[in-house]
Amino acid sequence: MNSTEEKHNFWWHLDVLRTVLIRIIIVSVVCGVVAFLFKEEVFFFVLAPKADDFVTYRLLDAICGRFGFSPVGTFDVRLINTGLAQQFMIHIKTAFCVGVICASPYILYQLFSFIAPALYDNEKRNAVRIVFGGYLMFALGLVFNYYVIFPLTFHFLGTYQVAGEVANMISLDSYMSTLIVMSLCMGIVFEIPVLAWLFAKIGLIDASMLKHYRRHAIVAILIVAAVITPTSDVFTLLIVSLPMYLLYEVSILLVRMTGPRRVYTASLPSVSV
Repeated sequence: MNSTEEKHNFWWHLDVLRTVLIRIIIVSVVCGVVAFLFKEEVFFFVLAPKADDFVTYRLLDAICGRFGFSPVGTFDVRLINTGLAQQFMIHIKTAFCVGVICASPYILYQLFSFIAPALYDNEKRNAVRIVFGGYLMFALGLVFNYYVIFPLTFHFLGTYQVAGEVANMISLDSYMSTLIVMSLCMGIVFEIPVLAWLFAKIGLIDASMLKHYRRHAIVAILIVAAVITPTSDVFTLLIVSLPMYLLYEVSILLVRMTGPRRVYTASLPSVSV
């Protein structure tokens, strides 16, 4: 292929990529506009964890009620607005996030369709597994955060008081920022098994290696959890660290099933006799 053909091929691929990006933007904007118009329904779902009738709180009370105590009970945390245009801007930001989430299957399809022609058949199969598995695990991370991590964090910090005279006044911006950041972080954290499978597939790691470095991984998990959590309390640190550790154990099982088992031995200095 001469330089003229290479240049033509480059601009053709660039034009295809531009078409893909335009389609992605249009679909994302349309989904965002629809989410913006359904304001009541969107914020009913988004603000549900702040009420004591949320499904997680009711389930937790029902389970613990069998043992004679109620860890949640009744509570009332009212959100406040501190800026003139803040509610409108939060409405736009939330609609954008919901629009991207709703359009995400189409976004992944378009991006994969652009990349797929350059892959071999076996690469396509592995790429499909990675994309589908990564998308599924990211979605599970969002769901897990919404129903477990964020409600427990919000209930603990939103109702915590050093004295009865000090009332909690939580802003809507603080609530939404914490929810979005924690959802994004948990979605990324849930990609651990997918990355472990990928690294095992290309021969970088194996189950013995992950077991050998389990203690190191626990320390790393605690450090990462301390970085991604929006607060510095021990409670939030533990409820974020626990699923990360469980995902690490799942990764060990997944890597063990991926390929032949190899015995990992730490490198030792040679000793001459």
